[in-house]
Order: sequence, then C-alpha cells, then structure tokens
Amino acid sequence: MTDPRYRKLAELLVGYSTQIKSGETVLLDMIDVPDAFAITLARVVREAGAIPLIETRHTRVTRELLVGMTEDQAKLIRDIEMSRMKKVQSYIAIRGAANTSENSDVPSESMSLYSRIMRPVLNYRVNKTRWCVLRWPTPSMAQAANMSTEAFEDFYFDVCTLDYRKMGRAMETLEKLMARTDKVRLKGPGTDLSFSIKGVGAKACKGDRNIPDGEVFSCPLKYSVNGVIQYNTPSVYAGTRFENVRLVLKDGKIIEATANQTERINQIFDTDAGARYIGEFSLGLNPRILNPMNDILFDEKIAGSLHFTPGQAYEDCGNGNKSAIHWDMVLIQRPEWGGGEVWFDGKLIRKDGLFVPKSLQKLNPDALNS
Repeated sequence: MTDPRYRKLAELLVGYSTQIKSGETVLLDMIDVPDAFAITLARVVREAGAIPLIETRHTRVTRELLVGMTEDQAKLIRDIEMSRMKKVQSYIAIRGAANTSENSDVPSESMSLYSRIMRPVLNYRVNKTRWCVLRWPTPSMAQAANMSTEAFEDFYFDVCTLDYRKMGRAMETLEKLMARTDKVRLKGPGTDLSFSIKGVGAKACKGDRNIPDGEVFSCPLKYSVNGVIQYNTPSVYAGTRFENVRLVLKDGKIIEATANQTERINQIFDTDAGARYIGEFSLGLNPRILNPMNDILFDEKIAGSLHFTPGQAYEDCGNGNKSAIHWDMVLIQRPEWGGGEVWFDGKLIRKDGLFVPKSLQKLNPDALNS
C-alpha cells in the first residue's frame, strides 16, 4: 500500500507549487527517489491533464560521470538537457541521496567545469519554466539532522505539507517593506555588514519554487557590500562540508574567505569572476524548521535565519551578477545561536530571530503555527 503522505505531497506540488495545466508537459527529475513516489507523482500529473516526462538518476552513478568529466562530455550533456528543457512548461525535481558526501572526492576542477557549462540549462529552467525543487527524506538526511529515520520522515512530511497559502498571505507585508528599502545592516557575533537593496525589489517564496519554503529574498547592489559576516551554520557544497565560514567584503567583493577548509573554499570562489560577489540576501521564517541539518533547501528556511549568497543572482530581484555557483550560506540569529539584528533604513526589523514591527509579528513562529 502506498504511503498516503505521498499523495498529499504530490497534489501540493502539482496543484499549488507548479500549478500544472491541462495539455502541458512536465519534467519529473527523480534522483534516488522511491519508485512508488515517482509513480504517484506521475499519476497526479496525468490527472491534471498533463504529460509526465520522467528522468531517474542515481547520485553514485552521476559521481562516476563527474569524476571523469571532460569539456566535450559536459557540452554534450548540456545540449541534450537544454533540448529537453525547452520542450516542457514545468519542472519538478525530487533529490534524494543515500550519501550526502557522495561527490566529496570529485576534483574541484571537474565540478567547476561541469557547473560552468551546465549553467545555461539551469538559467533556462529557473527563468522559463514553472519549477519546484525539493529533497527526499533518506537515512543520511536523518543522520545529519540527528534524528531517527522514522522521526525524520514524520518531520519531513509535516514541514513539506505546511499551509503555504496562509504563509504566503502573511509574507506580503515583509515583501513590500523589503521592496522599498535602501540600506540594510546585519549585526551579530562576528558580523557587521552593510549594503543597499535600493530598487532591486523583493520576492516572497511561499511554496511555489521550493518545498519546504518560507523566505523573502532580495539582492544587494553588486558593489555596495562592505563589512564582515560570520556564518554559524555548517554548509555542504559539492559534497564537502564547510564550517565556521567567515567572509570579508569590500565594495561588493569577497576579499577574504576562511573556514575549516580555507583552501577549498577559495578554490570555489575562484570558479569565475562572479563567484566573489553576492547574488542574494534573504530572511528565513519557516516556523517548523528550527535547526540546521546540512541540507540547504531546509537550512535556508530556518526560522530566525538569513542567508547571504555568493555567486549567481536571479533575474527576479537580482543585481546582474553572473556565476557558475550560487551558494546559500546561513546565519541563524535566534538567541540560542548567539542572537543578532537586521536593520532596514535605520529601523530595527528583526532582533534575535523575532520580527519587531507590529505589522511583521504575524511572521513569528507562534503566529504562523497557530
């Protein structure tokens, strides 16, 4: 018997997140996902009158391709993937992994080459299709979250089937405030960073691009960032775990980067010229995600967090920065994580993870969970 939670999640993805319409073609990109869920999702797509196109992948097999990646091979994959992407109107990716460190020994030059050449496919998907990306709960994710497999699965489906319509309505005030903000200042232990988001705009993410969701993002003007930021959340990038990441920025550029693996992090930031500039600033506010689990689709939504992202900017609410990387790094500002403050145009907006203005208090965890 198929888990009834599969059906509930599939209906959310098709009916709400991507709003699949009759006659459309939908690419279902299934990476280490149980066949039972892929089948359920395909059936729900068909019930909406659309055509499911299914790709099944396995991270261990993909690693083998990456280890021996050449420029010719990457270009061939890019051309095939782009041709298919141009034939679909929607894209749903479910990404599981038995081992989240599967790509940790892939040479950095191979990862950089592949990321750079494949970037046009990602850009097309982000800007030209209706898309949603989420993880699949695996024992490795449960282990990273320090939870049993069963408890993590319960947590996963609880978070992923949240009432995102209600959250979306509550986020409108913050979205409008960020859209008219000029100066932003971030303060906290090891962090004092200033930048401008004037004229960039803002976007509330309410379950229509990622599941789980719960953030409002903008982007610094490219050359406006000055100061230092000390992240307090571990971050996994290309299979490598980074901790104690500290960035110093001057006129928008990362001029100093240190971490538990300083050499490796600087190799990533040297991928291309845009990798040392910032492509996103966002406030996380999902009330059911409180602690990091080394998975960015969850960690960037942590209540009372923010992420400040080196690399590629989105076309929506972007600053024009181009890069093969887009690395969401998370800073949690709740008291148990050291606290911190977010200021907009000289006004305190969030302190120790809680929104201060009365108009924004509906975004605090107690209000969203009620």
